[in-house]
Amino acid sequence: MVELLKNFIDIILHIDIHLQKWVTEYHNLTYLFLFIIIFMETGLVVTPFLPGDSLLFAAGMIAALDGHPLSIIILIPLLICAAFGGDNTNYSIGKLLGQTVYEKNYRLIRREYLDKTHAFYEKHGGKTLIIARFMPIIRTFAPFVAGVGTMRYFRFISFSIVGNVLWVVSFSLAGYFFGNIPLVKNNFTIVIFGIIFISILPMIIAMIKKTMAKKAV
Repeated sequence: MVELLKNFIDIILHIDIHLQKWVTEYHNLTYLFLFIIIFMETGLVVTPFLPGDSLLFAAGMIAALDGHPLSIIILIPLLICAAFGGDNTNYSIGKLLGQTVYEKNYRLIRREYLDKTHAFYEKHGGKTLIIARFMPIIRTFAPFVAGVGTMRYFRFISFSIVGNVLWVVSFSLAGYFFGNIPLVKNNFTIVIFGIIFISILPMIIAMIKKTMAKKAV
């Protein structure tokens, strides 16, 4: 288990190296691997730990290299579809389970993440689906909580499309245009940490504000 965790962390921190190996070994099948990972990270409430932002950045970075089969023109619409399909799957699961998720303790669904996402909806409403796209864990639970709640499907789709397009396009193009700059490429692990930090910064700020508000009472 410890070895498995180490390997997973290594893949996250060196996703550029591992992705290049996949491309070299599996060629166009890499598109399928990327589709599945983004779909699962978005569509299965039990897999919020899968790479999202860093994977998009690394994929865009490799698509910019000469001699690799990945095309940014194929990559972007493909991964938008993966994210959108994941959103719809998660929404449907949430709709199926309904309010029972707040009444029962499901072993595979972290109640802590569920409550945080619900609180995010309370504050931001439907825009949560767009904002959460750029926040790890919350983005996995946002469509699920939308399905559990009363958000109508048409309203859900509208926010989902906007969020998915902005997320995939911004991170993929960031990797495509900036990923191969020597300073970025030679310090990729630091860049990944930076992406993760910026992604979770809104949650950190919200926690600090909540703590300060409790102390002020």
